[in-house]
Amino acid sequence: MATIETSYLGELRTEAKHVLSGNTLITDAPLDNQGKGKAFSPTDLMSASLGSCMFTIMGIAAREHGFNIDGSTCSITKIMAAEPRRVSEIQISFNFPAIQYSDKQKLILEKAAKNCPVAKSLHPDLVQNVSFNFQD
Repeated sequence: MATIETSYLGELRTEAKHVLSGNTLITDAPLDNQGKGKAFSPTDLMSASLGSCMFTIMGIAAREHGFNIDGSTCSITKIMAAEPRRVSEIQISFNFPAIQYSDKQKLILEKAAKNCPVAKSLHPDLVQNVSFNFQD
């Protein structure tokens, strides 16, 4: 069975449906590539997937080691290259709440993030610039 069913809606827009849950999302081509920019672009979703995957794997690691990362946020910047048109760099800045994380916990989180499945699936030429900001 398929994981995702996607339909082309016209005007450079798609709708993807997660088969198991029925959740849907819309993509639009970005303004700089003939689109309307009224929704995530496919490359935005790739960048968001990296941040979400890193958070998920960090959450699993934190749970396994008896602490949490609830309330953490991240900011993601996608940088495009022109020839060929592709994502050349994804910058992610993770911000953790004012909890006293030990040096061991910080290392666990950083290692988990950098070893998430999306990070390991992206082409090695795509720069993954990741920072971890702990409010000690």
